Amino acid sequence: MKEDLAKLHHARSKKDYPELELEEDEFVELDIRRSRYGLLGIWSLTVLVGLIILIVSMTVNLGGSSILHDLGFNPDATTYLYLIFLILFGVVILCAFVVSKVYSANRMFVTNRRIFHYESISLFAKSVNVIDLNRIEDVSFRQNGLLDHIFRLGTIRLSTVGDETTYTFKYVDTPTDELKTIMHLVHNRKGIKKN
Repeated sequence: MKEDLAKLHHARSKKDYPELELEEDEFVELDIRRSRYGLLGIWSLTVLVGLIILIVSMTVNLGGSSILHDLGFNPDATTYLYLIFLILFGVVILCAFVVSKVYSANRMFVTNRRIFHYESISLFAKSVNVIDLNRIEDVSFRQNGLLDHIFRLGTIRLSTVGDETTYTFKYVDTPTDELKTIMHLVHNRKGIKKN
């Protein structure tokens, strides 16, 4: 019965996560993503910068030609100035989309055998680390600062045996829940019995 259930979980995981190269009877236990609060911060900053551009543009418009004349602009140059504001606003929006995509591309998949850590630093800088649960020596999390405690965010840290590499995954919601699950899977994989 357990074997049939494992095969069913494996088939479901293969369907839901085609980007993962799962071994036979391996299935996804956790799909850890970064918190949505990060996206909220990115877009809040974008709105703030957009409002600043709008206010500066309106100030120039309401001040009329007297401010522009004092700055040395002729009346025909105001069209170009508004075009510059429009282009600047477009660049801010484009940057927000790029940063959001990079932020969301960071994921961690925990299976019953391994951890797949997808890390994205930019659109063109990505890495994938595959960590066998047998190699994990220590699983921990930390919260730094007031915002982490208010929004219940944290960083998951995985230390491996041998090469002593530490993998981190930042901006995780309620990292204590994921931590318990990962520790349980590591203990199961290593055959460690809990007291």
